[in-house]
Amino acid sequence: MSNKSVKAVNKMIRVSPQKINLVAKKIRGMKVDKALTFLKFSTKRISTDVYSTVYSAMSNAENDHFMDIDQLYIKEAYVGQGLKMRRFRPRAKGRGAPIAKYFSHLTVVLAEREEV
Repeated sequence: MSNKSVKAVNKMIRVSPQKINLVAKKIRGMKVDKALTFLKFSTKRISTDVYSTVYSAMSNAENDHFMDIDQLYIKEAYVGQGLKMRRFRPRAKGRGAPIAKYFSHLTVVLAEREEV
């Protein structure tokens, strides 16, 4: 098995890490072409951002590292918590309730899987 791997990072995605991790868990270990098809037809709103990150990693592998895209699979797909914007919602009697708006960082690592 070769040690070559390619990474693509998408930072400051305006969605909570919990929601994006639902999609990231599904594509871990998949072949790239199957993962792209899965993401294209997924009903989750965030799947478009995950699709663009996986596609970017695939393009990096093909153009920069000259890897065979038919042998690529998603080695790692992990999510990190980004910024937390704090907002306030007006409530009764002059009070305010805090609202947290989360950002996420998505990292996708691709590697070549060799046929045995």
